[in-house]
Amino acid sequence: MVSANSFEPPAGGTTANGASYLADTVEHSAKILVVGAFGVGKTTLIGSVSEIKPLRTEESMTTASVGVDDLAGLEGKRETTVAMDFGRVTVTPTLVLYLFGTPGQRRFWDLWEGLAEGAVGVLVLVDTRRLERSFEVLDQLETQLAELPFAVAVNHFPDSPRHEVDELIEALDLPPGTPVIDCDARSHPGSVKALITLVEHALAARKMAQV
Repeated sequence: MVSANSFEPPAGGTTANGASYLADTVEHSAKILVVGAFGVGKTTLIGSVSEIKPLRTEESMTTASVGVDDLAGLEGKRETTVAMDFGRVTVTPTLVLYLFGTPGQRRFWDLWEGLAEGAVGVLVLVDTRRLERSFEVLDQLETQLAELPFAVAVNHFPDSPRHEVDELIEALDLPPGTPVIDCDARSHPGSVKALITLVEHALAARKMAQV
């Protein structure tokens, strides 16, 4: 079983956060989709854990987004993902995760299905300052990617209101057994822990489906 305590940085290689190539011990890989509302921290999370320089498709926001993208609470945001983010993290000597982050704006949600091809699970990032923005994301997940197990990571900002897990499960109307974990998308250990929680949930769901 993968666990947060089993995480070790990859051996060998030279790049931004660790290795530029896979260690010889890697035997398995898994694709993870990272979704969430606009400005929730998906690009930040992937950047905090990726052992390679993340691939980003960010563009400067222009006046064309006025009245289209809701910037309430995000007044300082200047760039946005328009296609995807991509990163890689080795979580155990034998397992590597490939991370695909989706755009948050509704007009880009048609990309989700293509990005999700081959994924083992979905990490849904939530911002409690704008919790209502997550309702549509979860509805889209249920409509477009219902076959994939998912976990919810609550990204805490300095001014985020705190809620009990049971309150969040009820507010988001989550299916029974859905993991909910706190994280700071800027924090490497916290983001890795959220990803491992998802992987463990996905493995458990796969075992249940095989029974």
